[in-house]
Amino acid sequence: MSVSIDGFVAGPNGEHDWMLPARSEESTKWLSDQFGQVGLHAMGHESWEMGAFWPTATGPFARPMNEIPKAVFSRSGTLSPARLEKISAAIKEATKDKSVDQAIIDSWLKPIVAGKDLVADINRLKGEGGKPINAIGGASFASSLIANKLVDVFRLAVHPVVLGRGLPIFAELQSPLRFKLEDLKQFENGAVIKIMRPLYAE
Repeated sequence: MSVSIDGFVAGPNGEHDWMLPARSEESTKWLSDQFGQVGLHAMGHESWEMGAFWPTATGPFARPMNEIPKAVFSRSGTLSPARLEKISAAIKEATKDKSVDQAIIDSWLKPIVAGKDLVADINRLKGEGGKPINAIGGASFASSLIANKLVDVFRLAVHPVVLGRGLPIFAELQSPLRFKLEDLKQFENGAVIKIMRPLYAE
């Protein structure tokens, strides 16, 4: 997850444009390689609803985003018919003039649905074994995972910018959380990837 020096993952209104200056070919390749090594994308429902972009995408993230299975999390533990109809219509519109493998479309329209009991659902998915689970979502989804001690490894891309105010992901913690630094990677554009294991996961 991208984060500013002062700990925000988005601006106060969800802005992400501050991330753009620190992007580079090298950092994009590193991140897309990381995405390709996971076995499941655990997604907040808002991130999943933007899935119509991916079936026809051609960038470095397209293959891992389309081919890797998804689990969509909502607090109700369900996806409403209206929500399913909305993304289905968006994907149909986006792919109407293009040849897209039906398996890719199904990976977006037929995800695992979870979230009513966040802790139990995440632990059940972890218990199935296999490759790591990658969490994709906004500040709310990330905050819930962190507050419930469900994140085993953090990969924080610290961008060389201070926002002053915005959306945090650690605000729900009831006590300090300490980390063990496992790796550090710096890019020429000034971004630093910190790979850290929270001590609760030891």
